[in-house]
Amino acid sequence: MKNLADIGLIGLAVMGENLVLNMESKGYTVAVYNRTVEKVAHFVNGRGAGKNFIPADTIEDFVSKLERPRKAMMLVKAGQPVDDFIELLIPHLEPGDIIIDGGNSLYTDTIRRTKYVESKGLLYIGTGVSGGEEGALKGPSMMPGGSPAAWPHVKDIFQAVAAKVEDGSPCCDWVGENGAGHYVKMIHNGIEYGDMQIINEAYHIMKDLLGMSADEQHEIFKKWNTEELDSYLIEITRDILTFKDEDGRPLVEKILDTAGQKGTGKWTVVAALDCGIPLTLIGESVFSRCLSAQKDLRVEASKVLRGPAAQFEGDIQQMIDDLKMALYGAKIISYAQGYDLMMEAAKENNWNLNLGGIALMWRGGCIIRSVFLGDIKRHLTIIQT
Repeated sequence: MKNLADIGLIGLAVMGENLVLNMESKGYTVAVYNRTVEKVAHFVNGRGAGKNFIPADTIEDFVSKLERPRKAMMLVKAGQPVDDFIELLIPHLEPGDIIIDGGNSLYTDTIRRTKYVESKGLLYIGTGVSGGEEGALKGPSMMPGGSPAAWPHVKDIFQAVAAKVEDGSPCCDWVGENGAGHYVKMIHNGIEYGDMQIINEAYHIMKDLLGMSADEQHEIFKKWNTEELDSYLIEITRDILTFKDEDGRPLVEKILDTAGQKGTGKWTVVAALDCGIPLTLIGESVFSRCLSAQKDLRVEASKVLRGPAAQFEGDIQQMIDDLKMALYGAKIISYAQGYDLMMEAAKENNWNLNLGGIALMWRGGCIIRSVFLGDIKRHLTIIQT
């Protein structure tokens, strides 16, 4: 094992553990630290046993075990914890060292932090990491932005661990200055909200209007996943519809109809309002989640307000075909509006966004990955050239 690590990571929750295991599997030596030090020992003696990890029990110890220019990455809760760790790291770093935030930070915080860290002679990266726990382990989509001078030092590591598309291209490239990376990740999450909402509405129509069973819907989503709608979210919807509870009934029909949110969808809508960009589909998706959270109020209202019984007398197959194309059309609208917002934000913040490259970053590893994004990349590449 090398005496010094190629990169270090702070934050050994499941996402952090999986990401460093991914890095190590690509040939990198990784220093690891966690605020609860017991987690470090648990990891290096458990999942990380026998692998190229260098444990640290203090921030100073952690920094001392990093190869220069030091690359210290954080996967901690967004907000104050990020600022706290930046303050802990700075006294132990030297000019040219790099601090990396891999969490879901608000892009304005990343703009502020980039300016602050650079004022100390250091470099800063705020990178979106999408794909969840599985993506972190097997290959996420990564959207880095911040100090441009930092990119050459992390490029090989980031692109090695990122998901790859069919031709081997990594789903990771430099996005732009200061908060650009986290802005693009925010838009990704907003589009994810929209995709989930329109899939849910298709499910609702098939179940409550057409009277279709979960097994029948499974077959439809299975077919759709081989056509224009081929995507991760359609794929997992297909699979979810086959799960049965212990009594043999579809599990999907027993899930409470209320949804929470982490905030990135709301941030996307607020950003759209600030820029004056109509983000109608994503906006309604966020409001639908807010409405779903008012479960008690909806239950009370249902005792007083009753709509008509659902009836359908047309051609069911034609309706299903129309539903697929409505879903496809809504998807096009959602992505178009998301790109419109990114282009406006790029003007306001002087970011030089590679729009086609962003579509490539979303082709694999992330939650909204789909074949559809290949078409978007081709068209945007033509427009930008």
